[in-house]
Amino acid sequence: MTVCYLGLGSNLGDRAQNLERARVELEAHGARILRQSSVHETEPFGVRAQPWFLNQVLEVDWPGTPRALLTTAQAVEAAVGRTESFRWGPREIDVDILLFGDLVVSEEDLTIPHAGLAEREFVLAPLHELRPDILAS
Repeated sequence: MTVCYLGLGSNLGDRAQNLERARVELEAHGARILRQSSVHETEPFGVRAQPWFLNQVLEVDWPGTPRALLTTAQAVEAAVGRTESFRWGPREIDVDILLFGDLVVSEEDLTIPHAGLAEREFVLAPLHELRPDILAS
């Protein structure tokens, strides 16, 4: 098992319900939630002309590989009803792998730690709640 940190975000539909459904789906797919941050309401990043987000970070125990977790994150997004959008556009749910133990991954479609993590307060603040020793917000 590896302790991982996942970022959740939603700005379409019932945002709180979307976060809840994502947590339920993640556990159903094998990610055991150890702790969760409070939910933060944040301004959109990148494209500002859209509804505000609810964001949360989860600390999970994961039994598989980073690639398997990415596949699970994408399956959870589909199950919650994420529809195609543009980069930094509105979304029903977003599930991002922020950290995977102390592993560093640099592949075309998977970067761990998450690219831009250090510049994104909407992820840093909830991550800091769970692990102030990892990154200062």
